[in-house]
Amino acid sequence: MPFKKPVQKFNAAINTVELGVGDKKIVLGGENVYPFYTFDAPIENAPKVGLEISDLGYADQVPGISGFYADCATIADMAKKAAAIEDVDFIALHLDSADPNETNAPVEDCVATAKAVCDAIDKPLVIIGCKNDEKDAALFSKVADALQGKNIVVLSAKEANYKGIAASAGLAYNQKLGAESAVDINLAKQLNVLITQMGVAPGSIVMNTGTAAAGYGFEYVVSTLDRVKAAALGQNDASLQMPIMTPVGSETWGVKESIVEEADMPEWGSREQRGISMEVTSAAAVLASGSNAVILRHPESVAAVKKLIKELI
Repeated sequence: MPFKKPVQKFNAAINTVELGVGDKKIVLGGENVYPFYTFDAPIENAPKVGLEISDLGYADQVPGISGFYADCATIADMAKKAAAIEDVDFIALHLDSADPNETNAPVEDCVATAKAVCDAIDKPLVIIGCKNDEKDAALFSKVADALQGKNIVVLSAKEANYKGIAASAGLAYNQKLGAESAVDINLAKQLNVLITQMGVAPGSIVMNTGTAAAGYGFEYVVSTLDRVKAAALGQNDASLQMPIMTPVGSETWGVKESIVEEADMPEWGSREQRGISMEVTSAAAVLASGSNAVILRHPESVAAVKKLIKELI
């Protein structure tokens, strides 16, 4: 008797979340099968790839990153050049300058930067804060106000600051929220519940369930993503049916394999190629485990990951 593979698809589905406006807007989620299980059912909205830029620039990065932006005089120029890459679905602006422990740029300056970037591109925009909870809450509120109607994502609202961000960015200014938790399914679920209880629609939330570079406790990242998707689809858990957006680049370009110069560790080979390999490997793993969008830093990584997605969808 010939073997007939059973079809595994679910009555539940991941929420669809629309980002951006106009012809270049994108949709995350919508699938009712596990990642890349196109043999069980079609996946209408393929995972998306974003390119990260920093308002502090990338002069200290590897040549493939710093050289790519070498002719850009402003952050808006960087954004425009990044958005011109065909494989880039959205731009992620990292407002590193806002960090009180670094340059501590005023919120007003960061808002002006975000507006300049948004005006320079025709693709969706994700705003990443400085990882200072208090500063990010103020930052996201003002940016969300200034960019009303642009359907941006503010990434991310955490347990420590979600109330102010949800009330302003999510409710008052109708932007999309990233709910960030620390690689734990229960924390992810709890935060989604708290944000929706404030009145933010599930279709306005994406999850950032946390990540790491491959090899750095990465099994926890994979198992969390697997469990989230299994609960969302297999158990029809509405509190975990938000699509997932994972900032990979900021993690992978900060580990020793991506930092140590070839002169100090010649047996490791090219620093740049190591960083690209780390970024691509980590991105492929989180996509295979359930992420609906990844944020990368190196243009070559974008091309490689986009090619992988196209081959598997």
